[in-house]
Amino acid sequence: MSDNGREQGEFTIAGATAYTYNPLEEEHDLSGHPESHRRMVAISQLLQQHGILERLRSIEATPIDMDRLLRVHDRDYVRLVESRARQGGGYLDPDTYVRPSSYEAALTAAGGAVSLTDAVLSGRARNGFALIRPPGHHALPGQGMGFCLFNNIAVAARFAQAEHRVDRILIVDFDVHHGNGTQAVFYRDPGVLYFSTHQYPFYPGTGDWREIGESEGEGYTVNIPFPYGVGDEGYRRAFEDVLVPITERYRPQLILVSAGYDAHWDDPLAGMQLSIAGYAEMVRQLIELAEAWCQGRLVIMLEGGYHLDVLAHSVLTTFRLLEHTSAPVSDPFGPAPRPERPVDDLLRRVREVHGLT
Repeated sequence: MSDNGREQGEFTIAGATAYTYNPLEEEHDLSGHPESHRRMVAISQLLQQHGILERLRSIEATPIDMDRLLRVHDRDYVRLVESRARQGGGYLDPDTYVRPSSYEAALTAAGGAVSLTDAVLSGRARNGFALIRPPGHHALPGQGMGFCLFNNIAVAARFAQAEHRVDRILIVDFDVHHGNGTQAVFYRDPGVLYFSTHQYPFYPGTGDWREIGESEGEGYTVNIPFPYGVGDEGYRRAFEDVLVPITERYRPQLILVSAGYDAHWDDPLAGMQLSIAGYAEMVRQLIELAEAWCQGRLVIMLEGGYHLDVLAHSVLTTFRLLEHTSAPVSDPFGPAPRPERPVDDLLRRVREVHGLT
């Protein structure tokens, strides 16, 4: 994926959309594994075909400064990932591999997340999409899991808190799997409101609606544990009935998004029924919330998505919407072929536990 960002003078910066990407991240790869370099290749090819990156500001992704990484991760765990890579690779758990280039790739992914967040907070871009891997939202401070090595979005949030003095950050996670790592990092922190939609019960087994935070963070974790088979209507209802009023109450200064496109009805690793058009509606809602509450400051970070063509068209659509919310949706797959599960009772419980009724 080439660096096609224009010079600053070619943009009205207040309206600029940016991206970050480093081809080093493709060297984290294991043949036959669903989280492989082929995901980024599929994205890159479609974005280049449509010429979208030529219009965007490119933000360099470089390995993260260690002090920034250690705001989230234990030093001994970071050393473990480094040593495992230097020894030729291996597994952190049955799902999570390390290859010789994985440590540098993971440092670069976290660095890209921070660099793009910095660009948005410093006014060099209005919003952006971090095309980064390995993904991050399952990574705990002292443990990698679920394909994730370092928790990119948590590192970016801690950076925003420490170096930009952002007091209220909203993290929205619409990956089909619950972001247990992100939740754990901020479970006692009222400075980050974590909102997650996910299939439940499903890997990693966390994310019940009764998990709402602890101590000073009580009420600042919001879980929507969908049953198997929820689609566009259920996700729309969750955003309108829960996310919108929660955001209005919290008044975030920055919105970060863990964007997993594996809740699509044709994804091979899950059982939900979102369409790309359904993803587009969620992205539009997030853009509108960012415009309403934080001057448009919105940073989206890639997590899952394992149907390569669905992933590529979802990312293309997201980029288009970041530029303009009326942009066309690229959805060659269409709506889910099966009826979806109702969510009325679940959303009622979530609204009650968070005082929205």
